Amino acid sequence: MALITANWNPLGEAFYRKTELYEMSWNLRDGLKDCLVAAAPYGGPIALLREPLRRSPSCRPQLEIYSASGLVIASFPWKSGPLIQLGWTVCDELLCVQEDGSVLIYDLFGSFKRHFSMGQEVVQSQALEAKVFHSPYGTGVAIVTGSFRFTLVTNINDLKLRRLPTVPGLQVAPSCWTVLTQDRQTKVLLATGAELYILDNTSCTAVCPPGLSPQSGNVVNMAVSFSYKYLALFTDGGHLWTGYSSLQDNLSEADTKVRTPPKQMVWCRRSKSQQPSVVMVWDRLLLVVGLCNDIIQFPLESPCVCVGELDGVRIISGANQELLQEVPLVCQDIFKIASMAPGALLLEAHREYEKSSQKADEYLREVKEQSMLGEAVRQCVEAAGHEYDPSTQKSLLRAASFGKCFLPDFSPEHFVSTCRELRVLNAVRERSVGLPLTHTQFKQITLQVLIDRLVYRQMYPLAIEICRYLKIPDYQGVSRVLKHWAACKVQQKDLSDEAIARAVCVKVGDSPGVSYSHIASKAYECGRTELTIKLLDSEARSGEQVPLLLKMKRSQLALSKAVESGDTDLVYTVVTYLKNEMNRGDFFMTLRNQPVALSLYRQFCKVQEQETLRDLYNQDDDHQELANYYVSASYREKRLDSRLSLLQSAVDEFNKAKNDFAAKATEDDIRLLRFQKKLDDEKGAGLLGLSLQVTMETLLVLGLYKQTDQLYRDFKVPDKRYWWLKVKSLAEKEEWEELEKFSKSKKSPIGYLAFVEACMKRNNKHEARKYLSRVAPEQKVKAHLAVGDLEGAADAAIERRNESEMASVAARCSPSDRLLAERLHRAKMSAGKK
Repeated sequence: MALITANWNPLGEAFYRKTELYEMSWNLRDGLKDCLVAAAPYGGPIALLREPLRRSPSCRPQLEIYSASGLVIASFPWKSGPLIQLGWTVCDELLCVQEDGSVLIYDLFGSFKRHFSMGQEVVQSQALEAKVFHSPYGTGVAIVTGSFRFTLVTNINDLKLRRLPTVPGLQVAPSCWTVLTQDRQTKVLLATGAELYILDNTSCTAVCPPGLSPQSGNVVNMAVSFSYKYLALFTDGGHLWTGYSSLQDNLSEADTKVRTPPKQMVWCRRSKSQQPSVVMVWDRLLLVVGLCNDIIQFPLESPCVCVGELDGVRIISGANQELLQEVPLVCQDIFKIASMAPGALLLEAHREYEKSSQKADEYLREVKEQSMLGEAVRQCVEAAGHEYDPSTQKSLLRAASFGKCFLPDFSPEHFVSTCRELRVLNAVRERSVGLPLTHTQFKQITLQVLIDRLVYRQMYPLAIEICRYLKIPDYQGVSRVLKHWAACKVQQKDLSDEAIARAVCVKVGDSPGVSYSHIASKAYECGRTELTIKLLDSEARSGEQVPLLLKMKRSQLALSKAVESGDTDLVYTVVTYLKNEMNRGDFFMTLRNQPVALSLYRQFCKVQEQETLRDLYNQDDDHQELANYYVSASYREKRLDSRLSLLQSAVDEFNKAKNDFAAKATEDDIRLLRFQKKLDDEKGAGLLGLSLQVTMETLLVLGLYKQTDQLYRDFKVPDKRYWWLKVKSLAEKEEWEELEKFSKSKKSPIGYLAFVEACMKRNNKHEARKYLSRVAPEQKVKAHLAVGDLEGAADAAIERRNESEMASVAARCSPSDRLLAERLHRAKMSAGKK
């Protein structure tokens, strides 16, 4: 315990400690002197530009990117304009702000991604100073120009430049300034002499911090906390004022006894802090000033850079990197001298237990008598999360494990999750990885973001092991990592297409959530067309293959894949794309090689593009379908001459197709149309477009019997059809004489029952009886029944000796027809005996 508390420094009621994170692996001859340095929070990377003011074309400054442990990630000469600021986005992308207001964005490996400008005014007057900040909207950049105007953008991914109002009477550059985020609005706080101003979108407001005495001097440095909640102001009189960033209330004012402005001021604060503090850095001195006006002094051997974190401050020097933070309360309770906290007693009990000492029982009994054993276990587990040293973590967790054995209803979830999380944190804290996250930071950024950061650094094996160890679902874990790995793999120029495709297929396999089309698209972006096709062959979903193949101009292959999928919508999509991209001849030739696609396109054309359909048939010399097209088209024409022309074209095509029947039928249609046109002109009959049968029916209704006979002869209408039509028409018109005359013209091919039934439909028994004698014997019973002649029907049935007919007639007999029924019965019995 004494070793653990040896580096604790009291500050008011709290303690502060410095924990060494790494001995830096870089080799900086002069340390961080004359370097422009930017380190990302949450244990992020470090960017370093040596001698940024050197502008000799023959000797350009070197921009280097390191991990937090000092391992070089990328290094390249800076060939662009003079830099005034470096910064990191929340996605670990490096922002390089130049004097002319241009902001260049590089990835973690030094590859240029894009750039943007902060506006023409910055280009003209140049930028004096810039700051990279983080807000709820994303990563932002703020610049003060040579004309002392402020320009900022709150989100570099949604570029909306804001030019803030001028400060009245401002003739010199602000002595210091910072960016504040309040109420979802980004503002600038600046100091000029003893006066403070807040600039927002529309106004410039003078402010006076409460509690800051006029004798304190001019404000020469300021710092805002990690959460933008607190503000610190340092004056040239050596006074440090701390308060809320809203400037509505103050926390303290301390005299540091140092009048030289610090190089850096950073808040050091954790959640539920007992004693938040401000860290100030000079060339050889680091002060930690608390709200209680107590001060901790740390001498510095070389220049350093401080990085504000969620729960402390990272101090980076040329030799090492340390974490300065307030000792968490639970750690104070356990490790401070003579502590009687439950966690401290449990830890001591476990130490005595390992020595096989009976004192272990005494300590444990003391905790149990206070009913604090559960609290003791909780304290040990929580304290283990806050410790950086693995041996201390193990000691605390073993004590917690020892204590929970005496708790029958203890829930192990928190203990198990902490053990797992610490194992992950210890792995990423390794020098080779260089992510010195605390447990508090880890819980803030979440496991998913940690995996993303490992993937972004191309540490795929470690990311996969963590996913498997923590049993993250594949689609969120291993599969997602493999997708990024594969996208990176296809960019390796030193490997052949075959080797990369084989490696990707072996590694990825059929992992759920991994799309080969996504990997293939990355390969295509790198210009590796053959590799793209090889990868697409492994994609099981045709709907994912086809769009990329079309983008690659591999239309034939895209069409083949679409047809193989059996998805008609996908085929239509490809066909539509090809139609728009290819000339007409090549398009038709492409479809000819894919019968399924051609058939589907024809179906589409039948509904949407009739003219294209004709061209398709012409292209294929398909005379039969072309003739059918002309016939269909003729029915859409209103003018007779156009319709006849199309029908004549259809006749020609039917003849070429050697379809004599269809050709003859079409010729008949032409003759019928001409006949109808002639009658329309002569009689006004309105026959044009009617079928042959309807035409004949209409003529009969109009009494044009000669013209009907002409159609009958010319078109060789079957006798039965013609007689049925005429009998029906004459009966409906009640032209009984004409009907009788027609019946005697020649022997009826449809018999004479039709005459009887036609007359009875008009309720004319008199006329119907005229034809009874001419009805065929087998139809006489039906004919007599049709006219209501039961005796005649009975006579006919008895004469034919047909039992079923006799039964049918008998069924219709009423009680008054008793004699007739008996007669039928006797005849039926007689016929049955014979």
